[in-house]
Amino acid sequence: MSVISEESVRGRSLFKDIAADDEDLQPTEMESLCMNCHHNGTTRLLLTKIPFFREVILSSFSCPDCGWADTEVQSAGQIQEQGVCYTLQVRSKRDLDREVVKADSATTRIPELEFEIPPFTQKGSLSTVEGLLDRAVAGLQQDQPGRRAADPEVADKIDAFIHKLQKLKDVEHAFTVVIEDPSGNSFVENPAAPQKDEALTVSRFRRSVQQDVQLGIRAEGDTDPDPEPAGDDLDTMRNEVLVFNTNCPECNAQASTNMKLVQIPHFKEVVIMATNCDSCGHRTNEVKSGGATEELGTKVTLHITDPSDMTRDLLKSETCSVLIPELDFELGMAALGGKFTTLEGLLKDIKDLIVSKNPFVCGDSTSSDRVQKLMEFGEKLDKIIAGEMDVHIVLDDPVGNSYLQNVYAPDSDPEMTVEKYTRTFEQNEDLGLNDMKTEGYQEGN
Repeated sequence: MSVISEESVRGRSLFKDIAADDEDLQPTEMESLCMNCHHNGTTRLLLTKIPFFREVILSSFSCPDCGWADTEVQSAGQIQEQGVCYTLQVRSKRDLDREVVKADSATTRIPELEFEIPPFTQKGSLSTVEGLLDRAVAGLQQDQPGRRAADPEVADKIDAFIHKLQKLKDVEHAFTVVIEDPSGNSFVENPAAPQKDEALTVSRFRRSVQQDVQLGIRAEGDTDPDPEPAGDDLDTMRNEVLVFNTNCPECNAQASTNMKLVQIPHFKEVVIMATNCDSCGHRTNEVKSGGATEELGTKVTLHITDPSDMTRDLLKSETCSVLIPELDFELGMAALGGKFTTLEGLLKDIKDLIVSKNPFVCGDSTSSDRVQKLMEFGEKLDKIIAGEMDVHIVLDDPVGNSYLQNVYAPDSDPEMTVEKYTRTFEQNEDLGLNDMKTEGYQEGN
């Protein structure tokens, strides 16, 4: 039986990429009580990473006496700052094979059947779209013998509905699967990565007070908003670097996070937070806007004409999408979080996310075609950084809190355009800003 040692916790990551040649990647086994027959069975835990997502804990239980088995997936990360909603248009049987991480706090809906699985009624799972349908069918069939004896008419109606769910797997007609998770820890695979997935829409939203209470991050009856920082506190943050103790998100060792308010020239004030871990060397930096949400969204487009463009300062907020039209590439909101870096730094971070740190590139966890596709994408990013490709970089931020340095300031930049636009109703809905409509804004714009 393997155990989680102190060395695993301090100084290196518990969560490893799945690879066939990694002999150390073995599940942790422990004896535990079977809740069906009350004899001892075996629980297996595997700590791993989901590509383009985050760390998860996979667990399975099996009992040799009664044969009962169970599986579960739990997020190993913290509750995210925003909830997430995945809307998938299932158009072919290939879409049924997409991997899905469904947290126990997620709601699953199929609008065409007016079917909904409420939050906290199922354990978290790592499955596929087809697996979600099978699990829903199994849940409905579970109590059918009792229903058939007590109320045959209701049982017949549920049988008819089960048949409709099963027919969805034939994909004779397109249907929609919606997974809405206020914790932000659910996930639906994009098999076209790094390209945009035309069948999948991902949106972020602010949790309601009720959802905070359900997740246990707000006390019941506590509806007061977070207090605004006092004036003296803001002055202190502007003049000093604040340091507080945290745990490293990679190895869980004690680390320090530095925080400071910084005024970006010709833009606004932002909060920069940097964490450095002395144990494993992991470093992160995160940027949050220090000002209010802008009335208009901002789209910044830079035509890269010289390698010196790579040194431009860049602020990417959590609500900003990054597009490279020539590569048909789009990095969605919240990916990579908020960053204050250079254009070169952003492109290197994108390469790390999509290629270098992608478990699909190593081992036998993917096809050679996907590996080749990702490696070619990485090579194109290298050419952009070297100034060998003629491309445009687009920062699209509906909240208007992103920025790209104008090296000609205060004059206009001949290779850069900045476009202001009014958010649509759907964008305001995703961002939780429908109570902040701008003058002249109407629903449906």
